[in-house]
Amino acid sequence: MEYRGAKVYDQEDFFSSYMKRRARKDSPNNAIENPIIYELIGDFQNKSILDLGCGDASFGKEILNQGANFYTGVEGSAQMVASANLNLLDENGTILHDTMESYSYPMKNYDIVTSRFAIHYVLDIQLLFKNVYNTLTDEGKFVFSVQHPLTTSSFLSKLTGDKRGNWIVDDYFIEGERKEPWINQTVVKYHRTIEHYYAALTKSGFIINDLREGVPKREHFSNEKEYERRLRIPLVLAFSCTK
Repeated sequence: MEYRGAKVYDQEDFFSSYMKRRARKDSPNNAIENPIIYELIGDFQNKSILDLGCGDASFGKEILNQGANFYTGVEGSAQMVASANLNLLDENGTILHDTMESYSYPMKNYDIVTSRFAIHYVLDIQLLFKNVYNTLTDEGKFVFSVQHPLTTSSFLSKLTGDKRGNWIVDDYFIEGERKEPWINQTVVKYHRTIEHYYAALTKSGFIINDLREGVPKREHFSNEKEYERRLRIPLVLAFSCTK
């Protein structure tokens, strides 16, 4: 069976295995993507933040504890929503059980919109980026990460979910749906070129201020071998944009 969007996270075994992987210090989320996102967001003191595909909202708890004014998380998985609500107990934030595609975006409501490793599950990013643009306050910031297109491009690379020693880069300009084995399930993602993301953002009216490809830094890894392995291919593509 294959899963689209956040539905796979409502499978008990998958959810449990994912949360264990996500908690590893040397996971790409923690060792590569997390430092980049904080750097690209910059000052979030007293800001209102919308997080699309927020997962368990651990990010929301962190930024609220560091001075953000209010946090809104949008999440499609019921199990993730339950975890997110626990994380935000007694915090100045709210979690909405909705998807970033169907959420009713209020006009000019948020200072910062973020999305972390979630937009590659979305079919229509042009509509999404338009909604994000409209929900941002004037000169608001949009910061997001996706799985790097070099890792989503090849059909052959997706035949197994096993840990890889080599990567196939192929079919890069053949955009569209990819079915990826992951934690004993099959999830559907959408492959797009870097150029596609850039064009969709600028067409929506955004000014692109920065782009990162997730260069690993040794100080974020506890394991030398894992650090060296992550130097071989980019796993993260991240953008920082302003309205």
